[in-house]
Amino acid sequence: MISYTRRHYFLKAGLLAAIIGGPNGKATPTEKYSRQMTKEDIDRWMTELSNWGRWGHDDQAGTINLITPGKRRQAAAEIRDGFSLSLARDADVAAQDVVATLSAQRPYTWQHTMTRNVGGRKDGFVIDNYNISFHNTHTTHLDAFSHGFHRGVIYNGFSNDTITNWGATKDDVMPFKNGFLTRGVLVDIPALRAVSYLGDDEAVYPEDLEAWEMKAGIKIESGDAVFIRTGRWRRIAEKGSIGDQPTPGLYASCAKWLKQRDIALLGSDATQDVQPSRVDGVAQPIHLLLLVAMGTPLIDCCDLEDLSEAAIQRNRWTFLFTAAPLRVPGGTGSPLNPVATF
Repeated sequence: MISYTRRHYFLKAGLLAAIIGGPNGKATPTEKYSRQMTKEDIDRWMTELSNWGRWGHDDQAGTINLITPGKRRQAAAEIRDGFSLSLARDADVAAQDVVATLSAQRPYTWQHTMTRNVGGRKDGFVIDNYNISFHNTHTTHLDAFSHGFHRGVIYNGFSNDTITNWGATKDDVMPFKNGFLTRGVLVDIPALRAVSYLGDDEAVYPEDLEAWEMKAGIKIESGDAVFIRTGRWRRIAEKGSIGDQPTPGLYASCAKWLKQRDIALLGSDATQDVQPSRVDGVAQPIHLLLLVAMGTPLIDCCDLEDLSEAAIQRNRWTFLFTAAPLRVPGGTGSPLNPVATF
């Protein structure tokens, strides 16, 4: 982990001067995007923001279709320093002393088991197994479209009956088997607001996304992979975990803004949605709208702290983004190790 002081952080970002927007860098609300959305609004947007049929009635790749050969060439041009870093968290496995003493019984999301150890041998090989339950708030992972459904359907109108005990026969992770290579964009909301991390249930609005574009001198474009930093892991490191909720993140109205930008992927250091969602009757409207209506894969629980510092040091908020999921037919997602290259 790269270390730096808070003052250095803001000096490098040029954030000790005036911040765009209102007090504490928060964007001033406008009439353009409602902050009082309802379940009825979300239901209507499921149609209005839909990409169903846009790339054909059998399409299962969604907005990954926006990563064209030209977009990949544009992304490759982001490499100037040849410096790469991972955006993933370490696997949540029991520490060595815990394995030895069996002193902890909490459920780890990763289980690493040695099936053949050294056993006193001088030559040979060891063998181990991984077992993982990755759809959680601790493991960096990709959500395929079959992860979510609304009114009995998944992305592009396929019935959720296509998801069986075997797995997802439609909208599984396999359309992404060749991996992702596109331009990545970091949206660093704590840097915008001149704080180390957001409050435990602090919301991010479209006005904040626009303020960050102006501050960083960038424009989010079609085919981009967008990463929203809330500073969640720094907050946990300093204060400890508060469980799965509350969680800072995007308010529901950001879905429409992201659709207008025509992004390819959305990632964050949490699970995208602010929790509680502030939309009665809809727990995760961002997840629902992007996965089911827009067909936009999500990357949950990234660690964006090193990326934030690397971007500040270079005064650059765009980079080459690469990642590839595991090829698991029927899988509703995959553990992921996203990589940024400057």
